[in-house]
Amino acid sequence: VGPYVLVTPNKTRRNQLQQIAKKELDDREQWKKQHRPGPIKLVPQRLGGKESEYQARQKQQMMLMQSKYQQKQKREEYVKAKKAAEEAEILKKKAIQREKAERLEKKKRQQEMERREMFFEDQYRKTNELLNRLDFVLPKSDACHIADYGPESTAWSRSHAYKQTLREDETRRLEEMKQEQRRKAELMELKQKQEEEARTRAHQNEQRRVNNAFLDRLQNKTQPNSFYQPGYSASLDYLSNGAWVS
Repeated sequence: VGPYVLVTPNKTRRNQLQQIAKKELDDREQWKKQHRPGPIKLVPQRLGGKESEYQARQKQQMMLMQSKYQQKQKREEYVKAKKAAEEAEILKKKAIQREKAERLEKKKRQQEMERREMFFEDQYRKTNELLNRLDFVLPKSDACHIADYGPESTAWSRSHAYKQTLREDETRRLEEMKQEQRRKAELMELKQKQEEEARTRAHQNEQRRVNNAFLDRLQNKTQPNSFYQPGYSASLDYLSNGAWVS
């Protein structure tokens, strides 16, 4: 401990301050006694209304119960609306995925048809090239020349008939393929039309259901005093009329 100086307190000054503080406290207590509010005396009077306090309390309790049921109904409606929105979102996503899958499948079928058509065309072209080479190798002559060269004319006739047969087969095959593609396109268009009609009907049904639910909620809101309680059925229109007597 370092050095310090002890100062002797001034008792006179301290006594003076204590007396001043005591005087101020006494003055404050005296002022509070003088300005204390007196008793309130009111003459009982009729405030108006047609019902007693007991009836008013009963109405208040009924209104409280009604508010609880309304809050519960609002919560249930909110949960139903949220669930319906989630289901609608899921159905929308499923429809989008279905359309993507259908477009992909359609694209694959078109590519397959194009590959088949290219294959048949290439096959037809190579067949024609082969037959043209055969025609170039074999001699071409009139009827007399054919009569003079029996074996060669017979070979040329066979090749010509074979070439004609192949051309007819290729033509018939291409025509059948075109008809098959046309039938598939018609079936696909019919299927897409049916699916579009089904989606339209489903959308209309969903919109009708949402509108009906909205109208039901609107009707319930326009009739706030008509509600159902277990074991009690009455109209609470009288809750908004009258007051209670004190």
